[in-house]
Amino acid sequence: MPVRQLPEQIVNRIAAGEVVERPASVVKELVENAIDAGASRIDVFTDGGGRRRIGITDDGGGMNARDLALAVERHATSKLDDEDLLQIRTLGFRGEALPSIGAVARLSITTRHASEPHAWALSVEGGEKSEIMPAALAHGTRVEVGDLFYATPARLKFLKTDRTEAEAIREVVRRLAMARPDIAFTLAGEERAPVTWAAALPGAAGRLTRLGDILGADFRSHAIEVHAERDGVVVAGYAAAPALTKANALGQYLFVNGRPVRDKLILGAVRAAYSDYLPRDRHPVLALFVTLDPREVDANVHPAKTEVRFRNAGLVRALIVHGLKEALAREGRRTAANSGESALSSFRPAFMPPRPASWDWRASPSTPMPSFEGAAAPAFAERAQAAFDVGAPSADVRIETQPVADLVDRPLGAARTQIHETYIVSQTRDGLIIVDQHAAHERIVYERLKAALATNGVQRQILLIPEIVEMDEAIVERLLERSEELASFGLAIESFGPGAVAVRETPSLLGKTNAGGLLRDLSEHMAEWDEALPLERRLMHVAATMACHGSVRAGRRLRPEEMNALLREMEATPNSGQCNHGRPTYVELKLSDVEKLFGRR
Repeated sequence: MPVRQLPEQIVNRIAAGEVVERPASVVKELVENAIDAGASRIDVFTDGGGRRRIGITDDGGGMNARDLALAVERHATSKLDDEDLLQIRTLGFRGEALPSIGAVARLSITTRHASEPHAWALSVEGGEKSEIMPAALAHGTRVEVGDLFYATPARLKFLKTDRTEAEAIREVVRRLAMARPDIAFTLAGEERAPVTWAAALPGAAGRLTRLGDILGADFRSHAIEVHAERDGVVVAGYAAAPALTKANALGQYLFVNGRPVRDKLILGAVRAAYSDYLPRDRHPVLALFVTLDPREVDANVHPAKTEVRFRNAGLVRALIVHGLKEALAREGRRTAANSGESALSSFRPAFMPPRPASWDWRASPSTPMPSFEGAAAPAFAERAQAAFDVGAPSADVRIETQPVADLVDRPLGAARTQIHETYIVSQTRDGLIIVDQHAAHERIVYERLKAALATNGVQRQILLIPEIVEMDEAIVERLLERSEELASFGLAIESFGPGAVAVRETPSLLGKTNAGGLLRDLSEHMAEWDEALPLERRLMHVAATMACHGSVRAGRRLRPEEMNALLREMEATPNSGQCNHGRPTYVELKLSDVEKLFGRR
């Protein structure tokens, strides 16, 4: 078959296949054009999930007649001053969106530039352009797209339901609205009630306001400000406290120079930063904005501009990890459980039959109240008190006088009792706190191991008699391959014949520990590693497993001084609000919350 030049209409339809995948792609391109035009307000309307109609109206700079005629030509753009693709400061720059949309739909554009006496209108249907005509419009631009993919019916078969396509459009507008809180957005259509996000004030406060409007009140109440800067790269935004998580990564919004992206490098950095705080099956909620010199990032790597490539990817990743870890450490004691809301929802008042409105205790039939004078009082007290005899708490720290003032005023208060040999109940000046002793001590041991590893190394204790642990030969080989990494934590092992390992030294921080159980848990984690996992992350996995084995177990009775010592260590330990598996270490109930439970408020 001979080589031939493709007709312009076919070329446009091929380009549309790359740029216009679904109605949401059309909305993204048109809203980005409105943002680049300097709009302060953008209105989006859709019908039939964008399949029947898409309307975008903005109050931007608009175009004159000549620019409008060129705008629907291929590779025509006003967003590149020269041919330098490394100085891209706008969201769009390819000049493919409008001709691609016009090739597969009915496109009409009405626009007015400030220098023009009136507006101009142009339409494109299936790649066929009309003449430019005078039109009526106060300012800005109005773009309407109808019958999407009517010129390429095969593409219609791949669209989902109207509701699904409308939700995809909503997500696109949400992301662009997060990127530009200074612009007011309105999203309307027959699939939903109109939603308006008013323009916010500049700065961090305005950004948090816009993020709270879009992501909800829960995010606003748990948001932690993130800011890190180095070598011209700035990472800013907000991340939710570890207790506010999702089952997938869809709650992570990432922006590079104002452009919404889904970058694997940034997602990996977020996962690394939260690894000490969340279980493996939970994902954080955050919105991060990376700003850097346009020459340090390549936005021209994907037709839809959803991916970028950094010149110094290591710097960007390190800055994101540092910024998130610093913010989380700064707010280490903040968890959703600590607010008491989730704890309050767990309480259910006991059923009490309704009391008649006319009930009067003075008229109620009853036997005379027994006298409490003389010998009758002790007998009555014994019979009544027997009904409440449910056994003593596992440990009691009550004292005759009031709690020591300085302990009650401490953030985690003064220990009062231990229940079920698992939970410590402490009293604060304005409420009470319930501490999971194992989870709390696990975090303390973990942070100690990390600190020791970063300074002089983990102190070891030599076993008088080496402990021999028998396991499967494959597991033994796996452990011996990582023996140097384990030795850095004070766990010295060596081969002891086929299917056996000799443990000669253990970390002194763990005290007396079950070496066999520890090695088996470590081998299970190692089975999930691959060579791509950085050494630092592997070491943190080892530290987390050791911390779990070296911490106070549930079911151990603690003395009063041990309880208070644990509370004081929690107050001095970073990130003590969660254990290293992401579970909360304590729950706080304010006195006002308790009063609500009993109807006092």
